[in-house]
Order: sequence, then structure tokens, then C-alpha cells
Amino acid sequence: MSAEVLTTHPVKAAQRLLGATIESRGVSAVIVEVEAYGGVPDGPWPDPAAHSFRGPTNRNRVMFGPAGHLYVYQSHGIHMCANVVCGPDGVAAGVLMRAAAIVDGAPLCWQRRPTARGDAGLARGPGNLGAALAITLADGGLDLFSPSSPVRLTLSRRRRALAGPRVGVSVAADRPWRFWLPGYPEVSAYRRSPRAPQPDTELYG
Repeated sequence: MSAEVLTTHPVKAAQRLLGATIESRGVSAVIVEVEAYGGVPDGPWPDPAAHSFRGPTNRNRVMFGPAGHLYVYQSHGIHMCANVVCGPDGVAAGVLMRAAAIVDGAPLCWQRRPTARGDAGLARGPGNLGAALAITLADGGLDLFSPSSPVRLTLSRRRRALAGPRVGVSVAADRPWRFWLPGYPEVSAYRRSPRAPQPDTELYG
């Protein structure tokens, strides 16, 4: 399967990425938790929680490009968070990879994440996933479906998923755009942002 499968609504792309295998620098893992993000206010999927909401910048420009490329951002000046661009070329959308189950290369992950809480914690949470897979800002824009890419993605069959609100966002906080595979201890716990309004008062498109 190719990146064309991801040229679709970010929710559908997120669901297709569950169960996919990501390989990076000696580590192979199965993606078990993701979050979908849309784009600009006048686009097909307006999303005030997305980095692309205010339009293209040098930082987020890859989100406006073709599906199947890697968008990396740094969170809190420390953590590298890896996203898969989705949607048609020119329309911003992406899927944050929140957690993965390590299949091969666990010793390397432990070198990169020596304070992890057990094997299940090696790539639990987007920053930990980025660290376990040794993803850097320099990887931004990589074609995840290119055989020569140091970070590669292989899609799998559709998997049954659970859905819920995204973690830690202060706007559009109750949009059920987080998806995960049931039964995996690698899936992170839900934490609502203290800056998010109460569910009965929040408005979003």
C-alpha cells in the first residue's frame, strides 16, 4: 500500500495508520495510538488545535505538502514529535503518532530511553516515540514510503479502533480525533489540558 491511501480526511488517515509498522534507525514498531489534525479555517477540515491552522510557515510547511511525508516538531524545547502528513497535496492535515509497540530493536530503545517504565513505556507518548526511534528535526519532510528513507512506514490491514478526545489540547479539546488499538499497554493515558474549556461550553467547527 502506498501514500495514496492517506490522501483522505485526517480521521480516516489516522485510522489507517493504526497497526502500521514504522522503522527507524535499527528499531521497528507497530503504531498503536494516533491523533488526527486538520488545517486552516477556510479548508475542508478547519482545526484550531492544528499547527497549520494559521497557514503555512517555515515550521509547518510540510503539512501542506503531499501525503506520506514526515512532519516533526519540537515540544517544550525537548521532545521530537513525529507526524504523518495526510490529505491532498496543498491541503494541510496530519496524524500525530502518539504511541507504538516495539517489535524489534528494544535494546537500542533502552539506550535512547534509559528512564522508561518497562518495555511498554519505551514509545508511549509522542515525545518518547520520537526518542525511541531517534527521530530528529532534520527528518522533517522525509518520504516515509521511499525505500531509501531512514524512517519508513508500512501500512497494514484495517484494525478495530477505539476513539476519544485528543490529549492536552486547549481548543477543540472534545473532538474525538484520538484513536488507539485496544489491549495495548503502550497506549497513553488521557489527560485533558487545564486550559481547555468545560465540555458543555466548548464550541468548534
